[in-house]
Amino acid sequence: MTELRIEKLGAKCDGIGILDGAEVFVPYTVPGELVEGEIVEDRIPKPRILEPVPLRVKAPCSHFKTCGGCLTQHIDGAFLADWKRDLVGDALAKQGLSTELRATITSPPQSRRRAVFTGKRTKNGAFLGFHARGTSQVVPINSCTLLHPDISAGFDGLKALVKLGASRKSEVRIAVTTSLGGLDISVNDALPLENDLQSQVVKITHDHGFSRVFWNGEVILERMPAQQQFGAALVTPPNGSFLQATQDGEAALVQTVQDIIGSAKQVADLFSGCGTFTLPLAKTAEMVAFESDRAMLAALDKGWRAAVGLKKVDTITRDLFRNPLLEDELKPFDAVVIDPPRAGARAQAEQLASSSVNKIAFVSCYPATFARDARILVDGGFTLDWVQTVDQFLWSSHCELVAQFTRK
Repeated sequence: MTELRIEKLGAKCDGIGILDGAEVFVPYTVPGELVEGEIVEDRIPKPRILEPVPLRVKAPCSHFKTCGGCLTQHIDGAFLADWKRDLVGDALAKQGLSTELRATITSPPQSRRRAVFTGKRTKNGAFLGFHARGTSQVVPINSCTLLHPDISAGFDGLKALVKLGASRKSEVRIAVTTSLGGLDISVNDALPLENDLQSQVVKITHDHGFSRVFWNGEVILERMPAQQQFGAALVTPPNGSFLQATQDGEAALVQTVQDIIGSAKQVADLFSGCGTFTLPLAKTAEMVAFESDRAMLAALDKGWRAAVGLKKVDTITRDLFRNPLLEDELKPFDAVVIDPPRAGARAQAEQLASSSVNKIAFVSCYPATFARDARILVDGGFTLDWVQTVDQFLWSSHCELVAQFTRK
């Protein structure tokens, strides 16, 4: 058995100690603790805590360490907020950048408004769960400290759908999102709806107050519009559309972006999705939303047209990875909002760097690619004024951020 002092928390939530100059990764530990265990390759998979530290707290969920969802419930929340902020700082430092890092804004427990469950049928019914960390084993859950209460309240109805859609040997995937009309549900990898199964799905939808149900990609019933509110507009996203994980987190991101954009009158929203930023900003600015998904843009446009008091919003279908807005195309805009997926937006950042744009609100879900793109912008003459970290994925390694870039 080897004793090891945990020196830091790694980017994947494992504690890290140093042995003979090499990093050793130890799950479910806290910086400062002394642990012991057998080293397997570069890990101690089953550590024994010899000296716990005050940062260690009691995990609030009975499924912790089994369901595979949360990795840091055993660590003090204030420490985790600082750690996520520092993940952003570390990513920037690797690109030779530094700036003001604002204190993390953290979404509370029971605020996650979307989740993807694995469902399995049993001899007497069905269960919902998540895969255990690094395995194919599905761990049944009866409650979750992360999920919005509306999702938890829908468990019985979701299990009823699993019972219809899964065989004893198969699994189904159920994506669930809260909406103003009730739970928005997409059942995938399910058995075909033959015979009277479709009528049973319709009954379950009505009995449990679900807004709409998709089955293997096809809509079965839309009892109520699965609307989301973006500023003054109500938008019904198409099935599978991206949505910020919590309303608290979305509100923090939107407010921060609004603070950056300020009094700008002509704004481009790049990777706009269904209008998370476009529609709130349209209260004071004329907007052009660019997005590769036509269905999401159609939902944005429909929401804008039905809203009251918003300025003009144009929507343009465009793949910004293959076809970024060029320097000349960016000239009309006083400011730009950019919210790319995890891969970042290298090609678009290069065009922004050489453009006449002087204000950018950069939203990112991955510090490493954000830092890469930030380097491009700074090399092009922008100043990275500050970064605001937003934690919508409590007890995980994931974080979001908004950054302000300006130049004179």
